[in-house]
Amino acid sequence: MDLSMLKKPAPLLVAAALFTASLAACDDKQKAAAPAMPAPEVTVIKIEPQRVTLSSELPGRTSAYRVAELRPQVGGIIVKRLFTEGAEVKAGQQLYQIDPATYQAALQSAQADLAKAQANLKSIQAKAARYGELVQINAVARQEYDDVVASLDQAKAQVMVAQASVATARINVDYTRVYAPITGRIGKSNVTEGALVTANQATALATITQLDPIYVDLSQSSSDLLRLRQAIATGQVQGAAPQQAAVTLTMDGATQPYGQKGQLQFSDITVDPTTGAVQVRAVFPNPNQDLYPGMFVKARLDQAEKEQAIVLPQRAVVRTPDGSALVWVVGADNKVQQRPIQIAQGVEGQWLVTNGLNAGESVVLEGLQKIKPNIEVRPVPPAAPAPAAAQPAKP
Repeated sequence: MDLSMLKKPAPLLVAAALFTASLAACDDKQKAAAPAMPAPEVTVIKIEPQRVTLSSELPGRTSAYRVAELRPQVGGIIVKRLFTEGAEVKAGQQLYQIDPATYQAALQSAQADLAKAQANLKSIQAKAARYGELVQINAVARQEYDDVVASLDQAKAQVMVAQASVATARINVDYTRVYAPITGRIGKSNVTEGALVTANQATALATITQLDPIYVDLSQSSSDLLRLRQAIATGQVQGAAPQQAAVTLTMDGATQPYGQKGQLQFSDITVDPTTGAVQVRAVFPNPNQDLYPGMFVKARLDQAEKEQAIVLPQRAVVRTPDGSALVWVVGADNKVQQRPIQIAQGVEGQWLVTNGLNAGESVVLEGLQKIKPNIEVRPVPPAAPAPAAAQPAKP
């Protein structure tokens, strides 16, 4: 083999090695000259305790404020129906007329019996007066006078019986006119003219429902109610009185709350064993009758108030795989650390924090994807909301 052939490429190899070394030196110089990465910018909020209202979102159904089923108190034939089905009726308005002929005759008979009893009473009163004078001079026997006095008492009793009969007959005549006991919306009539009705029958003539105001019956978890009462008892929160607790209503399928505010009436003292819930009743004005009995609704019940409460926007809270909550806190050196917190409930789109944060601390609100423990950040306050666009002037 010719050794000269192996020695010829040596200069090329040396040149290549020198070129590679020069490139590495240039790369090291570029790395040394590269500036450090700036601290990531994050939006932070400062914890400021405030007064918050503790409320509960509860499902429920509406129910009528008052319901009256009309039933006749005397029997007879319906001769008139004096209302329009589905209309609004007033308390004391006549709705039906039952044939009063037999009851008017009974009233006249009772009045005649009363007149007869009163006439008999006058006769016996005169006789008793005369016998009272005669017995003083022994013109009549004492026994005869006592008999007359007894007859006088019987006559007075007969007058009272006759008066009661007249009153009963007059009441029966009045009962032939069926009146509305309450103001409200009347439903369909179950009888028509010519129908025979009986006193206290099982079938109602019609039903009147008062819709303004209207009840809303809600179901609240007994465990949530117990925790709230314990917090009130220990002074952590201030409870609202039943007549002062405000209730906001949202109808099923509606996007906006119902226009009227309600008030809590009472909480039941019995827990439903099948659901573990306690019934809570609120009352709402219903002037336009937008609410009907039996509607499904959702209500927000303001049950207590907490002073110096700490709340956070929900997007500032991070959930761990085990379900616990934590936040990123910016320290005085602008370095971030994770902080576990305890959350009680949601309050108007925010979380109510019961443990883990103190007043004055800064919590990362936006930019969570840029940070990791112990790195330095550049905190900035949240951007102010954009002003509303001016409405063009009407021509």
